[in-house]
Amino acid sequence: MNPASWRVEMQHLKKARLLDRVDEPCLRLLQEVFEPCTVALGEILLTPHEHNHYLYLVLSGELAVHLDSLEGSPVRSIGPGDCAGEISFMDDLQPSAYVLALEDCVLLRVHRRSMQLLTRSPQLMQNLAELLCQRVRLSDRLIINSEQNANIDKLTGSFNRRWLEHIYGRESARCALGGQPLSLLMLDVDRFKEYNDRHGHLAGDHALCLVVNTLGKLLRPADSLVRYGGEEFVVLLPEMAFSDARNVAERLRGSLADITSFHSPIGLLPGVTISIGVAPMRLNDDLNSLINVADRALYRAKESGRNRVCG
Repeated sequence: MNPASWRVEMQHLKKARLLDRVDEPCLRLLQEVFEPCTVALGEILLTPHEHNHYLYLVLSGELAVHLDSLEGSPVRSIGPGDCAGEISFMDDLQPSAYVLALEDCVLLRVHRRSMQLLTRSPQLMQNLAELLCQRVRLSDRLIINSEQNANIDKLTGSFNRRWLEHIYGRESARCALGGQPLSLLMLDVDRFKEYNDRHGHLAGDHALCLVVNTLGKLLRPADSLVRYGGEEFVVLLPEMAFSDARNVAERLRGSLADITSFHSPIGLLPGVTISIGVAPMRLNDDLNSLINVADRALYRAKESGRNRVCG
């Protein structure tokens, strides 16, 4: 960072959201304590490894905010009129994120020793409180999105095994408490390795997405379609007895058997079939024991010729 030689003007301060509606006498005082400076492209402005004593106002350029490291994608950008470092400036702790320049930037900065001057303006403190509230809401949204993404299979958009472990504990306890049944389907795409070898792995990826999109339309909102691994999927069916679960499994199987070909981004591809094993939750079943029962039923379905339901 390099200090700039020019003097801070009122027009510079009036561009900052933080100073919106702050009265002229206070702005004239702030004019004397804000320092102009510049940061170059790629320069790190804030890091969790060093204390920060400044609040920065961006006049031009763009800054990026990274949470865990500088290697991942930024969670947000900071442009002209916005500010950086306000949280560590207020609590005098190390920053919680990295902030670096995406381009050459012109900034104004004020040292923490001028905090008392800033508190003279009720409007400025209200602006700062609103800004901090926005930051908290953004952090909450990032946490929620991160948690949701951690439960989603990136290729197909279905749930993953992490979600299955979570939702089974919740749904099995709820069904057991209410005296309701619960069933589980274990399904596998038939001859998927041969499909990949013949049409390519990208075609196989599109086939897996076809499976998820097709089956998802036939399931209830309460059901969970989970990519268990590779071409294996699990469907959790709360409040559903074994006989009804077999009927659902047959509809799912038939829905894919009816698709002899489908359009994909790489052209027309042949459809796939699935084999399904069905298992009802028994007393004292945990997820592993229930999956083992469904897996054995799936094995019988595949041994019997594939594209069928067993259980």
